[in-house]
Amino acid sequence: MISTMSDTKQPVRPEEALAKMIASLKEKTGKDLNEWKDVIQAAGWSSHGEIMSGLKGTHGISHGYANQIALKSRETPSADSIDPFEEMFAKRPEAKSIFDVLLPKIEQFGSDIDNAPKKGYLSVRRKKQFAILQPAAGRLDVGIQLKGIEPTGRLEASGSFNAMVSHRVRITKTDEVDDVLVGWLRQAYEAAG
Repeated sequence: MISTMSDTKQPVRPEEALAKMIASLKEKTGKDLNEWKDVIQAAGWSSHGEIMSGLKGTHGISHGYANQIALKSRETPSADSIDPFEEMFAKRPEAKSIFDVLLPKIEQFGSDIDNAPKKGYLSVRRKKQFAILQPAAGRLDVGIQLKGIEPTGRLEASGSFNAMVSHRVRITKTDEVDDVLVGWLRQAYEAAG
């Protein structure tokens, strides 16, 4: 029998796995996150270790669930409401205008692209990360994973910029988002599949 479905599974992003874990709290532990927050507050637990010990010892919660409850219970409410892109580009309008031109070009490579905002940059992934887009003063730094390609001209070695990519291109104007840059990114995208 010939299968029309791919036998390879797409990797689950850690953010997605944690969201599923939090969504299944009621089923797995008998209480949802807000109910656990009430329990923690009523018990007077404040530190991560104190919350973990209480949840595991008093309520028999597994380590993984106790850890996620402890982490989520200590988050500041405003942290969830901040748009990661707004925060990333708040003081970098030049980088945002370049980003707005570049990202749609990258997203045209394929429907399997996953954009994962991180603290201070955007991770662009396929099966693995192939690029990062990081705002900097007056520019957008584009990190590209191109193993085996010699740095040349504006395609510089990443050096201390970011160990997760092999090269960096510093873009200061939207017209520098050209076919050459898009070609390097496409090459990295194809290698990440």
